[in-house]
Amino acid sequence: MKLTAQNVDRLQPTDRRQEIPDDLCTGLYFIVQPTGKKGWQVRYRHGGTHRRMTLGPYPVLLLAEARQRARDALAAASEGRDPSAEVKAAKAPKEADDKNKVRVQIELFEKRHLRGLRSGDEVMRQFQSYIIPVWGEREIQTITKRDVLDLLDGITDQGKATTANRIRAYLSKFFNWCADRDVIEVPPTLSVKAPAKEKVRERVLTDDEIRWLWAACEAELFPWGPFGKMLLLTGQRRNEVAEITDAEIRAGEWHMTAERTKNGRAHVLPLSGAAAAVLEGIDRIADEAGRVRWIFTTTGTTPVSGFSKGRDHLHARMLAAAEKERGEAVDIPHWTWHDLRRTAATGMARLGIPVRVTEAVLNHVSGTGGGIVAVYQRHDYADEKREALEAWARFVAELVEGSPGKSGNVVRLPRHNPLLGHQGQ
Repeated sequence: MKLTAQNVDRLQPTDRRQEIPDDLCTGLYFIVQPTGKKGWQVRYRHGGTHRRMTLGPYPVLLLAEARQRARDALAAASEGRDPSAEVKAAKAPKEADDKNKVRVQIELFEKRHLRGLRSGDEVMRQFQSYIIPVWGEREIQTITKRDVLDLLDGITDQGKATTANRIRAYLSKFFNWCADRDVIEVPPTLSVKAPAKEKVRERVLTDDEIRWLWAACEAELFPWGPFGKMLLLTGQRRNEVAEITDAEIRAGEWHMTAERTKNGRAHVLPLSGAAAAVLEGIDRIADEAGRVRWIFTTTGTTPVSGFSKGRDHLHARMLAAAEKERGEAVDIPHWTWHDLRRTAATGMARLGIPVRVTEAVLNHVSGTGGGIVAVYQRHDYADEKREALEAWARFVAELVEGSPGKSGNVVRLPRHNPLLGHQGQ
């Protein structure tokens, strides 16, 4: 039947529910109940499933207006949105609106899921940096696949393809968690692929770059100057250094519990004289209760954060140091905090440190330390790790003093170096 203003009014109820499709607006149906009540309904697909949404009763809603509302709903569905969920969210009380906001659901996700994970703090920092500022005040039911793709594309366009991949993984876990709790029906991350193919990073700072980095750390005040030095001298992971506490430093060693390390293995790292001097030179900041919880903190209440900006500060100072030394602008390729860990490992290899000892310094469980070796070999390499880190610190000191080997070979290590503040071995 072709729906017109006249025959819609004339349709009479029967003993069965009648659903008459509109041939001018596919998806729009005129419903006549056996009780005589009449109304409009639109049908659409969202997330791979069929949905129905009531538009309003007849004759409050006439044919022309019903068609327009149906077209609006179908257009929203074609964009990946759920018009029915949007209407319900708009009609819900203010308290329900707040509960369904993305920022509120992320807070619940942190409380009920992330806090039980070693990586929980880092994941939450990423949510706070990239997701909450963009979607925080939106209803979670309105986030679409298009929104996810636009967010990831924006991060990738900033030159942060790897970060975009991580954000996609975090969002996928978050939206799946929300779906399991019936907050949303279909995760908008469904079928969203990683935005970029990751390449194994091989970036290692050159001798010149190590020297410029150290000069940058000297020029950059707390926290990033000392932070960069500690990463370079110890070869430890970014978050492990960022969350170091005085309680972990005992008798010249840095003791990390299993909960503090990425691989879940407790780690004891001897501190070279240079690394110890860096920590000793940091003024401690207490919280409001007078407690000093972290060494690298600017508030006393949380560990240092804003790592990307911190790296950018050091990179800018490296460029200035290089230009001052060379008398012309120097191009320094992009580097990351993790590249300092790789630089330390490579540097120890150049010094002839055995691979197994370097892995012990880095707290690696793969490579020569994996398999049966990891099960039966309980030697902690304490002396070897200390010697390796002292040798690496002396090597960095010689580079800083401006006498690197021009050929790239390992240089002679001096007996005394002011960078270390003690006699070399």
